[in-house]
Amino acid sequence: MTRSTHVDQLWATTNRIVSHRTASNVPQMEYSDKPALDLEMALDEDLEELGRKRPAMFTSAWAEFGFCYSIVMSQLLTEYFVSGFNVVLPTVANDLNIAPESATWPAAAFSLVVSAFLIIFGRFADMYGGSIAYLVGVIWLTIFSVVTSFAQDEIMLDVCRALQGLGPAAFLPSGMMLLGVVYRPGYRKNIVFSIYGACAPLGFFLGIFFAGVAGQYSTWRLYFWIGAGLSASTVALAWFCVPSDWAEKRELRRSGQGGVGIDFKGPFLIVCGLVLFVFAITDMAHAPNGIKTWYILTTLVVGIAGLMLGFWFDSHAKFPLIPGSIFKVKSMTPLIIAMFFSFASLGIFLLYSTYYMTEIMGGTPMQLVGWFTPMALGGCIIGTVGGTVLHKIPGTAILILAGLGWIVAPLLFALAPDGANYWYFTFWSMLGATIGIDGSFNVVSVFMSTHLPVHQQGLAGALVNSVLQLSIAVFLAVADMVVAYTEDDQGRRQGLKNAFWLELACAGTALVVSVLFVDVKVADHNGPQAVDEKKGKAAKAQGIDKPARMSSEGRDEGIISSAEAKAELTSLPPVVLQSNPSRSSEVVGER
Repeated sequence: MTRSTHVDQLWATTNRIVSHRTASNVPQMEYSDKPALDLEMALDEDLEELGRKRPAMFTSAWAEFGFCYSIVMSQLLTEYFVSGFNVVLPTVANDLNIAPESATWPAAAFSLVVSAFLIIFGRFADMYGGSIAYLVGVIWLTIFSVVTSFAQDEIMLDVCRALQGLGPAAFLPSGMMLLGVVYRPGYRKNIVFSIYGACAPLGFFLGIFFAGVAGQYSTWRLYFWIGAGLSASTVALAWFCVPSDWAEKRELRRSGQGGVGIDFKGPFLIVCGLVLFVFAITDMAHAPNGIKTWYILTTLVVGIAGLMLGFWFDSHAKFPLIPGSIFKVKSMTPLIIAMFFSFASLGIFLLYSTYYMTEIMGGTPMQLVGWFTPMALGGCIIGTVGGTVLHKIPGTAILILAGLGWIVAPLLFALAPDGANYWYFTFWSMLGATIGIDGSFNVVSVFMSTHLPVHQQGLAGALVNSVLQLSIAVFLAVADMVVAYTEDDQGRRQGLKNAFWLELACAGTALVVSVLFVDVKVADHNGPQAVDEKKGKAAKAQGIDKPARMSSEGRDEGIISSAEAKAELTSLPPVVLQSNPSRSSEVVGER
Protein backbone atom coordinates (compact mmCIF):
# COMPACT_ATOMS: atom_id res chain seq x y z
CA MET A 1 0.00 0.00 0.00
CA THR A 2 1.47 3.37 -1.03
CA ARG A 3 1.66 6.49 1.08
CA SER A 4 -0.77 8.26 -1.19
CA THR A 5 -3.34 5.54 -0.50
CA HIS A 6 -2.74 5.99 3.23
CA VAL A 7 -3.32 9.73 2.84
CA ASP A 8 -6.59 9.14 0.97
CA GLN A 9 -7.79 6.84 3.73
CA LEU A 10 -6.67 9.41 6.29
CA TRP A 11 -8.73 12.23 4.79
CA ALA A 12 -11.76 10.00 4.43
CA THR A 13 -11.53 9.21 8.14
CA THR A 14 -11.02 12.88 8.99
CA ASN A 15 -14.12 13.96 7.09
CA ARG A 16 -16.20 11.26 8.79
CA ILE A 17 -15.22 12.89 12.07
CA VAL A 18 -16.14 16.36 10.80
CA SER A 19 -19.41 15.15 9.30
CA HIS A 20 -20.36 13.62 12.63
CA ARG A 21 -19.62 16.91 14.38
CA THR A 22 -21.83 18.77 11.89
CA ALA A 23 -24.68 16.28 12.19
CA SER A 24 -24.55 16.65 15.98
CA ASN A 25 -24.94 20.46 15.68
CA VAL A 26 -21.51 21.00 17.14
CA PRO A 27 -20.48 24.60 16.42
CA GLN A 28 -18.09 24.69 13.47
CA MET A 29 -15.04 26.92 13.35
CA GLU A 30 -13.97 28.45 10.09
CA TYR A 31 -10.39 28.02 11.23
CA SER A 32 -9.09 25.62 13.85
CA ASP A 33 -8.25 27.09 17.25
CA LYS A 34 -5.92 24.12 17.84
CA PRO A 35 -3.83 23.56 14.71
CA ALA A 36 -4.27 20.14 13.15
CA LEU A 37 -6.33 18.78 16.07
CA ASP A 38 -8.80 16.89 13.91
CA LEU A 39 -5.94 15.87 11.67
CA GLU A 40 -4.05 14.33 14.57
CA MET A 41 -7.19 12.50 15.79
CA ALA A 42 -7.68 11.03 12.34
CA LEU A 43 -4.06 10.04 12.10
CA ASP A 44 -4.31 8.29 15.48
CA GLU A 45 -7.29 6.27 14.31
CA ASP A 46 -5.60 5.52 10.99
CA LEU A 47 -2.38 4.26 12.56
CA GLU A 48 -4.18 2.21 15.20
CA GLU A 49 -6.22 0.49 12.50
CA LEU A 50 -3.16 -0.13 10.34
CA GLY A 51 -1.34 -1.53 13.39
CA ARG A 52 -3.94 -4.32 13.53
CA LYS A 53 -3.99 -5.23 9.85
CA ARG A 54 -1.89 -7.79 8.01
CA PRO A 55 1.02 -6.06 6.18
CA ALA A 56 0.19 -5.40 2.54
CA MET A 57 3.21 -7.38 1.30
CA PHE A 58 1.50 -10.61 2.37
CA THR A 59 -1.16 -11.63 -0.13
CA SER A 60 -2.70 -14.21 2.21
CA ALA A 61 -2.68 -15.45 5.78
CA TRP A 62 -0.54 -18.42 4.67
CA ALA A 63 2.12 -16.09 3.29
CA GLU A 64 2.26 -14.24 6.61
CA PHE A 65 2.33 -17.55 8.51
CA GLY A 66 5.26 -18.80 6.43
CA PHE A 67 7.21 -15.62 7.06
CA CYS A 68 6.53 -15.59 10.79
CA TYR A 69 7.35 -19.29 11.15
CA SER A 70 10.65 -18.81 9.33
CA ILE A 71 11.69 -15.92 11.59
CA VAL A 72 10.52 -17.22 14.98
CA MET A 73 12.47 -20.41 14.34
CA SER A 74 15.61 -18.33 14.93
CA GLN A 75 14.70 -18.10 18.62
CA LEU A 76 13.76 -21.75 18.81
CA LEU A 77 17.01 -22.96 17.22
CA THR A 78 19.21 -20.77 19.41
CA GLU A 79 17.56 -21.95 22.63
CA TYR A 80 17.60 -25.54 21.38
CA PHE A 81 21.38 -25.51 21.09
CA VAL A 82 21.84 -23.70 24.44
CA SER A 83 19.48 -25.54 26.80
CA GLY A 84 19.69 -28.99 25.29
CA PHE A 85 23.46 -29.00 25.30
CA ASN A 86 23.47 -28.38 29.06
CA VAL A 87 21.41 -31.57 29.52
CA VAL A 88 23.50 -33.70 27.17
CA LEU A 89 26.80 -32.25 28.41
CA PRO A 90 27.41 -34.88 31.14
CA THR A 91 27.01 -37.63 28.53
CA VAL A 92 29.27 -35.80 26.05
CA ALA A 93 31.92 -35.18 28.73
CA ASN A 94 31.93 -38.86 29.67
CA ASP A 95 32.15 -40.03 26.06
CA LEU A 96 34.93 -37.58 25.04
CA ASN A 97 36.78 -37.72 28.38
CA ILE A 98 36.32 -34.02 29.14
CA ALA A 99 37.53 -33.05 32.63
CA PRO A 100 34.97 -31.35 34.93
CA GLU A 101 37.03 -28.15 35.05
CA SER A 102 36.88 -27.91 31.25
CA ALA A 103 33.19 -28.74 30.87
CA THR A 104 32.17 -25.08 30.96
CA TRP A 105 33.92 -24.32 27.67
CA PRO A 106 31.70 -26.27 25.23
CA ALA A 107 28.68 -24.55 26.79
CA ALA A 108 30.24 -21.07 26.96
CA ALA A 109 31.92 -21.11 23.51
CA PHE A 110 28.58 -20.99 21.70
CA SER A 111 27.27 -17.97 23.66
CA LEU A 112 30.64 -16.22 23.52
CA VAL A 113 30.87 -16.32 19.73
CA VAL A 114 27.23 -15.32 19.33
CA SER A 115 27.69 -12.29 21.59
CA ALA A 116 31.01 -11.29 20.01
CA PHE A 117 29.70 -11.18 16.44
CA LEU A 118 26.06 -10.17 16.89
CA ILE A 119 26.46 -6.42 16.46
CA ILE A 120 28.83 -6.84 13.50
CA PHE A 121 26.38 -9.10 11.69
CA GLY A 122 23.55 -6.74 12.67
CA ARG A 123 25.40 -3.93 10.94
CA PHE A 124 25.91 -6.11 7.83
CA ALA A 125 22.16 -6.80 7.83
CA ASP A 126 21.47 -3.05 7.86
CA MET A 127 23.94 -2.57 4.99
CA TYR A 128 23.15 -5.52 2.71
CA GLY A 129 19.69 -6.69 3.76
CA GLY A 130 18.21 -8.82 6.49
CA SER A 131 17.03 -11.61 4.18
CA ILE A 132 20.50 -12.57 2.92
CA ALA A 133 22.01 -12.44 6.42
CA TYR A 134 19.18 -14.58 7.76
CA LEU A 135 19.48 -17.27 5.10
CA VAL A 136 23.27 -17.46 5.35
CA GLY A 137 23.06 -17.76 9.13
CA VAL A 138 20.55 -20.60 9.10
CA ILE A 139 22.46 -22.49 6.37
CA TRP A 140 25.70 -22.09 8.36
CA LEU A 141 24.07 -23.44 11.52
CA THR A 142 22.71 -26.44 9.62
CA ILE A 143 26.14 -27.34 8.26
CA PHE A 144 28.05 -27.03 11.53
CA SER A 145 25.38 -28.80 13.54
CA VAL A 146 26.10 -31.85 11.40
CA VAL A 147 29.86 -31.33 11.73
CA THR A 148 29.63 -30.99 15.53
CA SER A 149 27.85 -34.33 15.77
CA PHE A 150 31.06 -36.03 14.56
CA ALA A 151 33.34 -34.42 17.19
CA GLN A 152 35.98 -36.89 18.36
CA ASP A 153 37.65 -34.99 21.22
CA GLU A 154 37.32 -31.92 23.44
CA ILE A 155 39.18 -29.53 21.12
CA MET A 156 37.09 -30.45 18.08
CA LEU A 157 33.92 -30.06 20.14
CA ASP A 158 34.95 -26.61 21.42
CA VAL A 159 35.86 -25.41 17.92
CA CYS A 160 32.67 -26.74 16.36
CA ARG A 161 30.50 -25.22 19.08
CA ALA A 162 32.21 -21.87 18.48
CA LEU A 163 31.63 -22.13 14.72
CA GLN A 164 28.01 -23.05 15.37
CA GLY A 165 27.64 -19.73 17.17
CA LEU A 166 28.32 -17.76 13.98
CA GLY A 167 24.95 -18.92 12.62
CA PRO A 168 22.78 -17.38 15.36
CA ALA A 169 25.06 -14.33 15.37
CA ALA A 170 23.91 -13.74 11.77
CA PHE A 171 20.24 -14.70 11.89
CA LEU A 172 19.19 -13.35 15.31
CA PRO A 173 19.67 -9.63 14.52
CA SER A 174 18.47 -10.00 10.93
CA GLY A 175 15.36 -11.88 12.10
CA MET A 176 14.41 -9.11 14.51
CA MET A 177 15.24 -6.58 11.80
CA LEU A 178 12.81 -8.20 9.37
CA LEU A 179 10.03 -8.31 11.97
CA GLY A 180 10.68 -4.70 12.95
CA VAL A 181 10.54 -3.45 9.35
CA VAL A 182 7.56 -5.52 8.21
CA TYR A 183 5.30 -4.76 11.19
CA ARG A 184 4.44 -1.21 12.19
CA PRO A 185 4.04 -0.34 15.90
CA GLY A 186 0.72 -1.55 17.25
CA TYR A 187 -1.30 -4.54 18.39
CA ARG A 188 -0.25 -6.93 15.61
CA LYS A 189 3.44 -6.20 16.09
CA ASN A 190 3.11 -6.85 19.83
CA ILE A 191 1.48 -10.21 19.15
CA VAL A 192 4.12 -11.26 16.61
CA PHE A 193 7.00 -10.24 18.87
CA SER A 194 5.38 -12.11 21.76
CA ILE A 195 5.15 -15.26 19.65
CA TYR A 196 8.78 -14.67 18.72
CA GLY A 197 9.65 -14.50 22.42
CA ALA A 198 7.47 -17.53 23.24
CA CYS A 199 9.51 -19.64 20.83
CA ALA A 200 12.49 -19.27 23.17
CA PRO A 201 10.93 -21.46 25.91
CA LEU A 202 9.56 -23.77 23.23
CA GLY A 203 13.07 -24.19 21.83
CA PHE A 204 14.32 -24.60 25.38
CA PHE A 205 11.88 -27.47 25.97
CA LEU A 206 12.58 -29.17 22.63
CA GLY A 207 16.29 -28.89 23.38
CA ILE A 208 16.10 -30.59 26.77
CA PHE A 209 13.57 -33.14 25.48
CA PHE A 210 15.63 -34.36 22.54
CA ALA A 211 18.81 -34.10 24.60
CA GLY A 212 17.18 -36.28 27.25
CA VAL A 213 16.06 -38.82 24.68
CA ALA A 214 19.47 -38.85 23.00
CA GLY A 215 21.40 -39.03 26.26
CA GLN A 216 19.33 -41.78 27.86
CA TYR A 217 18.21 -43.95 24.96
CA SER A 218 20.61 -43.31 22.09
CA THR A 219 23.81 -41.38 21.35
CA TRP A 220 24.37 -37.70 22.15
CA ARG A 221 25.09 -37.19 18.44
CA LEU A 222 21.37 -37.68 17.72
CA TYR A 223 20.71 -34.39 19.51
CA PHE A 224 22.76 -32.49 16.90
CA TRP A 225 21.23 -34.40 13.99
CA ILE A 226 17.71 -33.42 15.10
CA GLY A 227 18.82 -29.81 15.49
CA ALA A 228 20.30 -29.88 11.99
CA GLY A 229 16.98 -31.19 10.66
CA LEU A 230 15.03 -28.37 12.31
CA SER A 231 17.50 -25.86 10.91
CA ALA A 232 17.27 -27.35 7.41
CA SER A 233 13.46 -27.11 7.47
CA THR A 234 13.81 -23.43 8.36
CA VAL A 235 16.13 -22.88 5.40
CA ALA A 236 13.62 -24.48 3.03
CA LEU A 237 10.70 -22.34 4.19
CA ALA A 238 12.68 -19.10 4.58
CA TRP A 239 13.94 -19.42 1.00
CA PHE A 240 10.39 -18.95 -0.31
CA CYS A 241 8.66 -16.91 2.42
CA VAL A 242 11.15 -14.26 3.59
CA PRO A 243 10.91 -11.21 1.29
CA SER A 244 14.22 -10.06 -0.14
CA ASP A 245 15.45 -6.56 0.69
CA TRP A 246 18.78 -6.93 -1.11
CA ALA A 247 17.83 -4.69 -4.06
CA GLU A 248 16.43 -1.96 -1.79
CA LYS A 249 19.61 -1.89 0.32
CA ARG A 250 21.78 -1.83 -2.82
CA GLU A 251 19.92 1.17 -4.16
CA LEU A 252 20.30 2.97 -0.84
CA ARG A 253 24.05 2.34 -0.89
CA ARG A 254 24.35 3.56 -4.48
CA SER A 255 22.37 6.73 -3.77
CA GLY A 256 24.33 7.42 -0.59
CA GLN A 257 21.15 7.47 1.48
CA GLY A 258 21.75 4.22 3.39
CA GLY A 259 23.32 6.03 6.32
CA VAL A 260 25.03 2.79 7.39
CA GLY A 261 28.61 1.58 7.08
CA ILE A 262 31.28 -0.15 9.11
CA ASP A 263 34.86 0.61 10.12
CA PHE A 264 36.60 -2.72 10.69
CA LYS A 265 39.40 -1.58 13.02
CA GLY A 266 37.15 -1.04 16.02
CA PRO A 267 34.98 -4.17 15.62
CA PHE A 268 38.03 -6.39 15.00
CA LEU A 269 39.72 -5.22 18.19
CA ILE A 270 36.48 -5.48 20.18
CA VAL A 271 35.87 -9.09 19.09
CA CYS A 272 39.47 -10.14 19.81
CA GLY A 273 39.45 -8.34 23.16
CA LEU A 274 36.13 -9.87 24.18
CA VAL A 275 37.22 -13.43 23.34
CA LEU A 276 40.51 -13.06 25.23
CA PHE A 277 38.82 -11.44 28.24
CA VAL A 278 36.15 -14.15 28.55
CA PHE A 279 38.77 -16.88 28.05
CA ALA A 280 40.83 -15.43 30.90
CA ILE A 281 38.00 -15.21 33.42
CA THR A 282 36.59 -18.60 32.38
CA ASP A 283 39.87 -20.48 32.75
CA MET A 284 41.17 -18.47 35.70
CA ALA A 285 39.70 -20.72 38.37
CA HIS A 286 41.30 -23.84 36.88
CA ALA A 287 44.73 -22.45 35.96
CA PRO A 288 47.67 -23.74 38.08
CA ASN A 289 48.30 -20.38 39.78
CA GLY A 290 44.96 -18.66 39.16
CA ILE A 291 45.26 -15.13 37.86
CA LYS A 292 49.04 -15.27 38.33
CA THR A 293 49.35 -17.95 35.64
CA TRP A 294 51.23 -16.41 32.73
CA TYR A 295 48.70 -17.13 29.99
CA ILE A 296 45.76 -16.00 32.15
CA LEU A 297 47.43 -12.71 33.03
CA THR A 298 48.54 -12.16 29.43
CA THR A 299 45.14 -12.82 27.84
CA LEU A 300 43.37 -10.75 30.51
CA VAL A 301 45.59 -7.70 30.01
CA VAL A 302 45.62 -7.98 26.21
CA GLY A 303 41.86 -8.56 26.17
CA ILE A 304 41.10 -5.46 28.25
CA ALA A 305 43.53 -3.37 26.19
CA GLY A 306 41.91 -4.64 22.97
CA LEU A 307 38.45 -3.73 24.22
CA MET A 308 39.52 -0.23 25.26
CA LEU A 309 41.37 0.42 22.01
CA GLY A 310 38.53 -1.02 19.94
CA PHE A 311 35.91 1.17 21.60
CA TRP A 312 38.18 4.19 21.11
CA PHE A 313 38.55 3.51 17.37
CA ASP A 314 34.82 2.85 17.09
CA SER A 315 33.90 6.10 18.85
CA HIS A 316 35.92 8.05 16.26
CA ALA A 317 34.68 6.10 13.24
CA LYS A 318 32.40 7.61 10.62
CA PHE A 319 29.98 4.72 11.14
CA PRO A 320 30.40 3.51 14.73
CA LEU A 321 29.32 -0.01 15.56
CA ILE A 322 26.93 1.33 18.21
CA PRO A 323 25.94 4.94 17.39
CA GLY A 324 25.86 7.25 20.38
CA SER A 325 22.39 8.44 19.35
CA ILE A 326 20.96 5.13 20.56
CA PHE A 327 21.75 6.01 24.15
CA LYS A 328 19.86 9.31 23.81
CA VAL A 329 16.61 7.35 23.73
CA LYS A 330 14.94 7.71 27.11
CA SER A 331 15.63 4.78 29.49
CA MET A 332 17.84 3.01 26.93
CA THR A 333 21.03 2.95 29.03
CA PRO A 334 19.49 1.79 32.34
CA LEU A 335 17.38 -0.74 30.44
CA ILE A 336 20.48 -2.29 28.86
CA ILE A 337 22.20 -2.43 32.26
CA ALA A 338 19.16 -4.03 33.89
CA MET A 339 18.85 -6.60 31.13
CA PHE A 340 22.56 -7.46 31.29
CA PHE A 341 22.11 -8.61 34.88
CA SER A 342 18.68 -10.12 34.24
CA PHE A 343 19.90 -12.25 31.31
CA ALA A 344 22.92 -13.26 33.42
CA SER A 345 20.41 -14.86 35.78
CA LEU A 346 19.10 -16.94 32.88
CA GLY A 347 22.53 -18.29 31.94
CA ILE A 348 23.44 -19.24 35.50
CA PHE A 349 20.03 -20.77 36.16
CA LEU A 350 19.99 -22.99 33.05
CA LEU A 351 23.45 -24.49 33.60
CA TYR A 352 23.58 -24.80 37.38
CA SER A 353 20.00 -25.98 37.87
CA THR A 354 20.89 -28.77 35.43
CA TYR A 355 24.00 -29.61 37.46
CA TYR A 356 22.07 -29.48 40.74
CA MET A 357 19.18 -31.66 39.56
CA THR A 358 21.59 -34.16 38.01
CA GLU A 359 24.27 -34.41 40.69
CA ILE A 360 22.40 -33.56 43.90
CA MET A 361 18.83 -34.64 43.12
CA GLY A 362 19.95 -37.65 41.05
CA GLY A 363 17.80 -36.89 38.04
CA THR A 364 18.11 -38.82 34.79
CA PRO A 365 18.00 -36.98 31.45
CA MET A 366 14.31 -37.77 31.01
CA GLN A 367 13.52 -36.72 34.58
CA LEU A 368 15.15 -33.39 33.82
CA VAL A 369 12.79 -33.04 30.86
CA GLY A 370 9.81 -33.46 33.19
CA TRP A 371 11.25 -31.14 35.85
CA PHE A 372 11.90 -28.37 33.29
CA THR A 373 8.44 -28.69 31.70
CA PRO A 374 6.74 -25.99 33.88
CA MET A 375 9.37 -23.48 32.76
CA ALA A 376 8.91 -24.33 29.09
CA LEU A 377 5.11 -24.54 29.14
CA GLY A 378 4.77 -21.43 31.27
CA GLY A 379 7.09 -19.57 28.92
CA CYS A 380 4.95 -20.40 25.89
CA ILE A 381 1.81 -19.20 27.68
CA ILE A 382 3.35 -16.02 29.12
CA GLY A 383 5.13 -15.17 25.90
CA THR A 384 1.98 -15.48 23.80
CA VAL A 385 -0.49 -13.90 26.21
CA GLY A 386 1.97 -11.08 26.91
CA GLY A 387 1.38 -9.69 23.44
CA THR A 388 -2.25 -8.94 24.33
CA VAL A 389 -1.29 -6.72 27.29
CA LEU A 390 1.84 -4.90 26.09
CA HIS A 391 -0.34 -2.10 24.70
CA LYS A 392 -2.25 -1.83 28.01
CA ILE A 393 0.31 -2.32 30.80
CA PRO A 394 3.44 -0.13 31.09
CA GLY A 395 6.63 -1.99 30.25
CA THR A 396 8.22 -0.95 33.55
CA ALA A 397 5.52 -2.81 35.49
CA ILE A 398 6.19 -5.97 33.49
CA LEU A 399 9.95 -5.61 34.05
CA ILE A 400 9.41 -5.32 37.82
CA LEU A 401 7.23 -8.44 37.81
CA ALA A 402 9.91 -10.25 35.79
CA GLY A 403 12.56 -9.07 38.26
CA LEU A 404 10.59 -10.54 41.15
CA GLY A 405 10.39 -13.83 39.24
CA TRP A 406 14.18 -13.86 38.94
CA ILE A 407 14.46 -13.28 42.70
CA VAL A 408 12.31 -16.34 43.44
CA ALA A 409 14.01 -18.73 40.97
CA PRO A 410 17.56 -18.87 42.45
CA LEU A 411 16.44 -18.26 46.04
CA LEU A 412 14.48 -21.50 46.20
CA PHE A 413 17.43 -23.53 44.90
CA ALA A 414 19.79 -21.76 47.30
CA LEU A 415 17.54 -22.49 50.30
CA ALA A 416 16.46 -26.02 49.35
CA PRO A 417 17.42 -28.56 52.06
CA ASP A 418 18.97 -31.91 51.27
CA GLY A 419 16.31 -34.19 49.79
CA ALA A 420 13.92 -31.28 49.16
CA ASN A 421 10.59 -32.09 47.53
CA TYR A 422 10.36 -31.09 43.87
CA TRP A 423 6.89 -29.57 44.23
CA TYR A 424 7.86 -27.40 47.21
CA PHE A 425 11.03 -25.90 45.75
CA THR A 426 12.00 -26.77 42.17
CA PHE A 427 8.52 -26.41 40.65
CA TRP A 428 8.05 -22.85 41.95
CA SER A 429 11.59 -21.99 40.98
CA MET A 430 10.82 -22.99 37.39
CA LEU A 431 7.72 -20.77 37.36
CA GLY A 432 9.72 -17.84 38.69
CA ALA A 433 12.34 -18.32 35.99
CA THR A 434 9.81 -18.36 33.16
CA ILE A 435 8.13 -15.18 34.45
CA GLY A 436 11.57 -13.59 34.64
CA ILE A 437 12.88 -14.32 31.18
CA ASP A 438 9.69 -14.14 29.11
CA GLY A 439 8.38 -10.97 30.72
CA SER A 440 11.64 -9.09 30.30
CA PHE A 441 12.52 -10.34 26.81
CA ASN A 442 9.17 -9.30 25.32
CA VAL A 443 9.38 -5.77 26.73
CA VAL A 444 12.98 -5.24 25.65
CA SER A 445 12.45 -6.63 22.12
CA VAL A 446 9.42 -4.43 21.38
CA PHE A 447 11.06 -1.37 22.98
CA MET A 448 14.25 -1.70 20.92
CA SER A 449 12.43 -2.33 17.65
CA THR A 450 9.95 0.51 18.17
CA HIS A 451 12.43 3.15 19.34
CA LEU A 452 15.08 2.70 16.64
CA PRO A 453 14.60 3.82 13.02
CA VAL A 454 14.17 1.51 10.05
CA HIS A 455 17.81 1.66 8.92
CA GLN A 456 18.92 0.51 12.40
CA GLN A 457 16.54 -2.43 12.88
CA GLY A 458 19.41 -4.89 12.40
CA LEU A 459 21.27 -3.08 15.15
CA ALA A 460 18.17 -3.27 17.36
CA GLY A 461 18.04 -7.04 17.01
CA ALA A 462 21.78 -7.33 17.53
CA LEU A 463 21.72 -5.19 20.67
CA VAL A 464 19.00 -7.27 22.38
CA ASN A 465 20.60 -10.60 21.62
CA SER A 466 24.15 -9.35 22.20
CA VAL A 467 23.27 -8.27 25.74
CA LEU A 468 21.62 -11.66 26.27
CA GLN A 469 24.47 -13.81 24.99
CA LEU A 470 27.30 -11.66 26.36
CA SER A 471 25.85 -11.64 29.86
CA ILE A 472 25.49 -15.44 29.73
CA ALA A 473 29.11 -15.91 28.60
CA VAL A 474 30.56 -13.51 31.18
CA PHE A 475 28.56 -14.64 34.18
CA LEU A 476 28.94 -18.34 33.42
CA ALA A 477 32.67 -17.67 33.80
CA VAL A 478 32.10 -15.77 37.06
CA ALA A 479 29.82 -18.52 38.39
CA ASP A 480 32.43 -21.12 37.49
CA MET A 481 35.00 -19.20 39.55
CA VAL A 482 32.62 -19.01 42.51
CA VAL A 483 31.93 -22.74 42.43
CA ALA A 484 35.57 -23.71 41.86
CA TYR A 485 36.88 -21.57 44.73
CA THR A 486 34.28 -22.73 47.27
CA GLU A 487 33.45 -26.38 46.58
CA ASP A 488 36.77 -27.74 47.87
CA ASP A 489 36.07 -26.40 51.36
CA GLN A 490 32.25 -26.45 51.39
CA GLY A 491 31.47 -29.44 49.19
CA ARG A 492 29.93 -29.78 45.74
CA ARG A 493 26.35 -29.17 46.90
CA GLN A 494 27.17 -25.90 48.65
CA GLY A 495 29.40 -24.86 45.76
CA LEU A 496 26.43 -25.15 43.38
CA LYS A 497 24.26 -23.24 45.86
CA ASN A 498 26.82 -20.44 45.85
CA ALA A 499 26.23 -20.09 42.09
CA PHE A 500 22.54 -19.52 42.87
CA TRP A 501 23.47 -16.85 45.43
CA LEU A 502 25.46 -15.13 42.67
CA GLU A 503 22.41 -15.35 40.42
CA LEU A 504 20.29 -13.81 43.19
CA ALA A 505 22.73 -10.88 43.37
CA CYS A 506 22.42 -10.37 39.60
CA ALA A 507 18.62 -10.53 39.78
CA GLY A 508 18.54 -8.05 42.68
CA THR A 509 20.72 -5.61 40.76
CA ALA A 510 18.48 -5.83 37.70
CA LEU A 511 15.36 -5.26 39.81
CA VAL A 512 16.80 -2.20 41.59
CA VAL A 513 17.87 -0.59 38.29
CA SER A 514 14.45 -1.30 36.74
CA VAL A 515 12.57 0.23 39.66
CA LEU A 516 14.71 3.34 40.03
CA PHE A 517 15.80 4.26 36.51
CA VAL A 518 13.73 2.50 33.81
CA ASP A 519 10.55 4.14 32.48
CA VAL A 520 9.02 2.12 29.63
CA LYS A 521 5.51 3.11 28.56
CA VAL A 522 2.82 0.93 27.03
CA ALA A 523 3.76 -0.45 23.59
CA ASP A 524 0.92 1.02 21.53
CA HIS A 525 0.73 2.57 18.06
CA ASN A 526 1.94 5.94 19.39
CA GLY A 527 5.60 5.04 19.74
CA PRO A 528 8.30 7.26 18.17
CA GLN A 529 8.25 5.31 14.90
CA ALA A 530 4.52 5.82 14.57
CA VAL A 531 4.72 9.50 15.46
CA ASP A 532 7.32 9.99 12.75
CA GLU A 533 5.02 8.24 10.31
CA LYS A 534 2.19 10.52 11.43
CA LYS A 535 4.35 13.58 10.76
CA GLY A 536 5.19 12.34 7.30
CA LYS A 537 1.55 11.81 6.37
CA ALA A 538 0.40 15.12 7.81
CA ALA A 539 3.14 17.03 6.01
CA LYS A 540 2.41 15.30 2.72
CA ALA A 541 -1.29 16.03 3.08
CA GLN A 542 -0.53 19.74 3.39
CA GLY A 543 1.99 19.85 0.58
CA ILE A 544 5.02 20.35 2.79
CA ASP A 545 8.15 18.81 1.37
CA LYS A 546 9.92 16.26 3.53
CA PRO A 547 13.56 15.20 3.41
CA ALA A 548 14.45 12.71 0.72
CA ARG A 549 15.49 10.05 3.21
CA MET A 550 12.12 8.62 4.10
CA SER A 551 11.48 4.92 4.57
CA SER A 552 9.01 3.00 2.44
CA GLU A 553 6.19 3.35 4.98
CA GLY A 554 6.67 7.06 5.60
CA ARG A 555 8.68 6.67 8.81
CA ASP A 556 11.43 9.23 9.24
CA GLU A 557 14.77 7.52 9.72
CA GLY A 558 16.02 9.92 12.37
CA ILE A 559 15.57 9.20 16.06
CA ILE A 560 13.09 11.62 17.59
CA SER A 561 11.11 11.59 20.80
CA SER A 562 7.33 11.38 20.86
CA ALA A 563 7.04 14.79 22.51
CA GLU A 564 9.21 16.48 19.86
CA ALA A 565 7.30 14.83 17.03
CA LYS A 566 3.93 15.79 18.46
CA ALA A 567 5.14 19.37 18.91
CA GLU A 568 6.14 19.54 15.26
CA LEU A 569 2.84 17.99 14.22
CA THR A 570 0.75 20.54 16.08
CA SER A 571 2.87 23.38 14.69
CA LEU A 572 1.89 22.58 11.10
CA PRO A 573 -0.19 25.28 9.35
CA PRO A 574 -3.84 25.02 10.43
CA VAL A 575 -6.34 23.75 7.91
CA VAL A 576 -10.06 24.02 7.33
CA LEU A 577 -11.86 20.74 6.83
CA GLN A 578 -14.90 21.06 4.57
CA SER A 579 -17.85 18.86 5.48
CA ASN A 580 -19.56 19.40 2.10
CA PRO A 581 -19.92 15.90 0.59
CA SER A 582 -18.97 17.18 -2.84
CA ARG A 583 -15.58 18.17 -1.52
CA SER A 584 -15.22 15.62 1.27
CA SER A 585 -11.61 14.73 0.52
CA GLU A 586 -10.18 18.20 -0.11
CA VAL A 587 -8.36 20.73 1.97
CA VAL A 588 -10.26 23.97 1.47
CA GLY A 589 -7.67 26.44 2.60
CA GLU A 590 -5.02 27.62 4.96
CA ARG A 591 -5.01 30.51 7.37
